[in-house]
Amino acid sequence: MSTEHTPEVVLGVGAGIAAYKVCELLRRFTESGHGVKVVPTADALRFVGEPTWAALSGRPVATGVWDGVHEVPHVRIGQRADLVFVAPATADLLARAAHGLADDLLTNTLLTARCPIVFAPAMHTEMWEHPATQANVATLRSRGAIVIDPAVGRLTGVDTGRGRLPEPEELFAVGRRVLRRGALDSDLAGRHVVVSAGGTREAIDPVRFIGNRSSGLQGYALAATAVARGASVTLVSANVALPDPAGAKVVRVGSARELREAVLAGRAGADVVVMAAAVADFRPDAAAASKIKKSGAAPGPISLTENPDILLELGRERAHAGQVIVGFAAETDNVLEHGRAKLARKGCDLLVVNQVGGGRAFGTADNQAVVLGADGTATEIAHGPKEDLADRVWDLVGERLAS
Repeated sequence: MSTEHTPEVVLGVGAGIAAYKVCELLRRFTESGHGVKVVPTADALRFVGEPTWAALSGRPVATGVWDGVHEVPHVRIGQRADLVFVAPATADLLARAAHGLADDLLTNTLLTARCPIVFAPAMHTEMWEHPATQANVATLRSRGAIVIDPAVGRLTGVDTGRGRLPEPEELFAVGRRVLRRGALDSDLAGRHVVVSAGGTREAIDPVRFIGNRSSGLQGYALAATAVARGASVTLVSANVALPDPAGAKVVRVGSARELREAVLAGRAGADVVVMAAAVADFRPDAAAASKIKKSGAAPGPISLTENPDILLELGRERAHAGQVIVGFAAETDNVLEHGRAKLARKGCDLLVVNQVGGGRAFGTADNQAVVLGADGTATEIAHGPKEDLADRVWDLVGERLAS
């Protein structure tokens, strides 16, 4: 008989129109083997009814402190949970949680839980940006809760702005990562990190460009794991066809110069800058204004000029004392030799060195690397999912932030 523990998730549902999207989040938890107890607020049931939650979870829905009193639900539900995930977290629910109120079953559960708690807010932009809501979010984060920044997009009615509930698949990714770590307090809580991802493109003409094979998967894994560890994340994304990680602010760029501008703008208040993007070393001196046509003759040479060295600039000119700079080095041969030379030249704190080519690293779900430290350390990260490598990098960053 298997004794493997089934992770227990409490899914708290707030009274917002986005509750309908949480049905898909519930399905993802149950289909991946998690036991889920749905605890909706009374008004949440006006948006999605109790039969729907019961059918999707395969369990009775916990709706009030007076239901099944002999089992003391206002205490036991939180005590037994491995994760409490609240979505949508309304402005009212965030306020009650921040002030420790216990006026219904869900807020009682939040007070008794000794496991990680994740809030996924959803509300109109004005409500999210109100100083009271921001103060409540700051309070919850200071206590170790993970509060995911809402997405930007279509809200109720014709309104558009920040306040949209992130997509269920990305919320599930956060929950899964938090469960995998199993930590109550997030080690990156209160930290702001900037991560670059993808590959830059340098225009030859309106159709063609100089680029590389980077998919952005590793940079996106770094951003997503940082969110799950409590960080405020700015993701500078270069030509990536991936869904936005829940909770990350995404800045889209195309060329190396655009990426430099975005990274330097974000680094001012950042505790950590991670240059995971593959930046083109060169660009054409000038891009043709229209598509270059075949003429029957051999094409003329393309004159190139060097792009700015963003990692070198970050390493030499820290925005403030204690800022941690992490670089990446994709090498095809003499990997460690080239990596150590690059580390010394760039002046970063950590350099993640991996071998590329032959189906390795670029465009794959897995990676392996050696992380070289400016202090002379070398940490091998075995072949595995890119999110595992990302978590190990954040472990090493955390050690440097703490010191």
